[in-house]
Amino acid sequence: MQKVSLFPTSELSENEVRLVEIDGYPPIAIYNLAGDFFATDDTCTHGNASMSEGDIDGDEIYCPFHMGAFDIRTGEATVPPCATPLKTYQTEVVDQMVSILLEKA
Repeated sequence: MQKVSLFPTSELSENEVRLVEIDGYPPIAIYNLAGDFFATDDTCTHGNASMSEGDIDGDEIYCPFHMGAFDIRTGEATVPPCATPLKTYQTEVVDQMVSILLEKA
C-alpha cells in the first residue's frame, strides 16, 4: 500500500465532496462527513456520472444523473437504479492532512 497526501482538512467543509485525480488510478471522490473523511471511486457504477457532482444526504451520496444513491462509508448501493457498490478506499488524517491509502499501481 502507498499513502498519498491529498489536501489539508480545512479545504473540504463538512458534508462536501471533492474529486481528486491521482496518476495511475481512477478518479476518486473524497467526502467529509462531520469531520470524518471517506473515499470512493468517483464514477457511478450505474452510469458515467461523477459522484463528486452529486448531493450528500446524511451518509449517502446521490448520483447527479439518475438519483440513485450509495452509502459513503461502505460504498453499498442504497437507492435504485444503482445496484453495484462503489469501490472504497481507506483514508487517514495526520497533522490535519487528508491522505488516502492505495494499492500500488
